[in-house]
Amino acid sequence: MRRSWFYSSAITLALTSCIVFSASAQQKREVGEPEAATGYIEKKAFVAEDYMVVAANPYASWTGKNIIEKGGSAIDAAVAIQSMLSLVEPQSSGIGGGAFILYWDNKNKVLHTFDGREMAPSAVDGHWFMDGNKPMKWLEAVVGGKSVGVPGAVKALELAHKQFGKLPWNTLFDDTIETAEKGFKVSPRLAKLVALDYHPGLKTFPSSSTYFYPAGMPLKEGTIKKNKALAKTLTGIAEHGADYLHTGELAEKIVKAVNTASINPGKMTLEDLANYTPKERDPVCGVYRDKSICGMAPPSSGGINVFQLLKMLEGQPLSTMKPDSVAFANVYSQASALTYADREKFIADTDFTKLPYAAMINTAYLARRAESIDADKPWRKAKAGNPYGDAEIAMGTSMELPNTSHFSIVDKEGNAVSMTTSIEFMFGSGIMVGGFLLNNQLTDFSFSPTKNRFPVPNRVEPGKRPRSAMSPTMVFDDKGDLEVVIGSPGGSRIISYVAQTLIGIIDFGLDIQQAINLPKMTNRNDYTALEKGTPIADLEAPLTKLGHTVKVVDLNSGLHGIQFKSGKLIGGADPRREGVAVGQ
Repeated sequence: MRRSWFYSSAITLALTSCIVFSASAQQKREVGEPEAATGYIEKKAFVAEDYMVVAANPYASWTGKNIIEKGGSAIDAAVAIQSMLSLVEPQSSGIGGGAFILYWDNKNKVLHTFDGREMAPSAVDGHWFMDGNKPMKWLEAVVGGKSVGVPGAVKALELAHKQFGKLPWNTLFDDTIETAEKGFKVSPRLAKLVALDYHPGLKTFPSSSTYFYPAGMPLKEGTIKKNKALAKTLTGIAEHGADYLHTGELAEKIVKAVNTASINPGKMTLEDLANYTPKERDPVCGVYRDKSICGMAPPSSGGINVFQLLKMLEGQPLSTMKPDSVAFANVYSQASALTYADREKFIADTDFTKLPYAAMINTAYLARRAESIDADKPWRKAKAGNPYGDAEIAMGTSMELPNTSHFSIVDKEGNAVSMTTSIEFMFGSGIMVGGFLLNNQLTDFSFSPTKNRFPVPNRVEPGKRPRSAMSPTMVFDDKGDLEVVIGSPGGSRIISYVAQTLIGIIDFGLDIQQAINLPKMTNRNDYTALEKGTPIADLEAPLTKLGHTVKVVDLNSGLHGIQFKSGKLIGGADPRREGVAVGQ
């Protein structure tokens, strides 16, 4: 009875809770940002008392709810949700990609972070994405085996589950396996992205083309889509653990698909897959106002950069400003530019750079950086700071796109998960094996290994994990109690989306849904982006007078979070995507 209840309930919810968007396919988009959703309908907060799950697709939210109702922990629910996202939201994340996981152990009051970021195969070098003396074009590099990193999401979840799981591992995949066998209802978002035909290789590889373009036609919204290959893969992972993906027959298929791809063949080995190891790292934490802001350490830049952005604004009277005011937009953009300048120059996998990230969140250093911020001051492009003295480091560049997913969970015991998961570009590398897509995360490295003869920290190296803007975040009050669980997709803009939402909660006094609903603005030390179709777009003229280069564009956040307030759990789901909050 339970399984049939889940299946019918998820179908009904998928039919009734998707947001209708008014964005036209003819609207202008930035390169690599095809997931436009202007004209969204603001969502209202969902309130619960015992537990809550917020994920990017109704099927995923409900499978997490199902696990918790069976007595599972937050990490049990996370395993189930990731498997379901692999099925129903293949454009954004999946078991062929990587993830960063924050886990709050409420009983022992300890925050754990797990690094499941992809790794570069052993055969790569710093010139992996160079075409002679020039870097490859990003849209050409993304397709095929060359861009595929060794996936790590399942290994990281397995590591976390061994410590904090309550239900048996092999029971956590049941709902997804059943849904894959019986079929799920194709969401408006998935159908739209397939129809855009934006991925240059999705139609090239036979397995992907057959799945997403049956009979040569793109998947249509509302179609019942089965994925028996994924059901088989998940059955194997349920029975044999993550090694089913990293060793044996499936691993051989992955290696063959990567290395024999008709476009950009790679050089992955069975040893690369078998040797992948997730890591438990120390969290990055710092105090903003009277709140502790905690996130992931490198190779994620999220923990460092979200805190940097907030801390540099601590001296500004944000609570007296309006969220859509020129004053707030100006100081926020200045702080953001300073943050992104530091990010591009200094942050990479610290297992390789050996640069201590503590220097970048040092309060004295950030106070000096913040001295230039002023609401009346014209905007100027920022230079990176100097937290490491005279270290010879070159500024690098990398392109990170918004096709990622985030979910937040609080279980009945108050344990929590904030997990951001990705295959990078929409539909990843375009290569499908075992019913799931392989990532293209290696394109998150800087294509050029040096600049002005100095090494770029985020250059490609064997066994290295590419830098990521993924920013799963938790906020604690001055007594050490958990207050907010949050994160977002959005490529390099994730940092800004999360920071702006936290300002909405901490400084503007909004609940988490209201803060998520806020019109978005970003500045990555390039131009100030204002969300199209929202009141904040009216700031274009005054900000231009203050020296900003302004672009009014679609800003496709996907924030999903949970707030503890007055003894209740308040859930927030981004109206720009299909996510829902569920709980009890």
